[in-house]
Amino acid sequence: MNDLTIRIDGLRHTYESGVEAVAGVDLTIAPGERVAIVGQNGAGKTTLVRHLNGMVRPTEGAVHIGDWSTSDKSIAELSHRVGYVFQNPDEQIFARTVEGDVGFGPKNLGFEPEQITESVMTALEAVGLAHEAQVHPHHLSLSERKRVAIAAVLAMRTPIVVLDEPTTGQDEDGVRLIASIIDDLTARGTTVVAITHDMDFCVENFERVVVMARGTVRADGPTARVFADQPALEAAAVEPPQLARLARVLGWSEMAVDPSGFVDAYERRRRG
Repeated sequence: MNDLTIRIDGLRHTYESGVEAVAGVDLTIAPGERVAIVGQNGAGKTTLVRHLNGMVRPTEGAVHIGDWSTSDKSIAELSHRVGYVFQNPDEQIFARTVEGDVGFGPKNLGFEPEQITESVMTALEAVGLAHEAQVHPHHLSLSERKRVAIAAVLAMRTPIVVLDEPTTGQDEDGVRLIASIIDDLTARGTTVVAITHDMDFCVENFERVVVMARGTVRADGPTARVFADQPALEAAAVEPPQLARLARVLGWSEMAVDPSGFVDAYERRRRG
């Protein structure tokens, strides 16, 4: 398959109501990157990422997935390259069994029957739900339904995976499981793009962060550098991670966004 770089050039999207949700975004995401997109509700995050699989089309500008322009491809075609996990799993789940739901994507991508079975069971094992394969999805909890939706995309084995609020409704074990899934995807060379309001999950699992506000990108770069950009965070109404807030309360000049960084900063100050 061709180099599947995501290229977003001069993207604008205005809804029929007249609301401009994306107001001129340029963004490039290399194959295999893991990128978190953050910002308050209404910042344009979901509208932006829904361009990647054709659910939303540009009003102006262009979105390319490798050598494909999303404007020239159907959602069915784009689903070969981009798997999308909805924020609300009930928008995605429809089959009478968990197995049927997870197998729908591979079947429509043309997998052979034995490939479908293997992909479904591998995906369900990854999300800890192999024992629920024959259960009706709506008999599961919200957190479990979210994991069914994730499994449905994992089973498609797309080179790009978009996760809209992946930790919604998850307890600590569920969050760790999703972090492990992201690690596994990255190890296989999969591009992972996630929208999240969980800043601690963000700093622990993504090396690049894009901050959005009012349909525009306010900051884009390595996680630690972005969370040190206080003007951009304030413009987007984004609170830094817990340890960064603690470092600021303690009067530290340097930014510590994760436990190892916090400990290193503490040791430097103690020796200092």
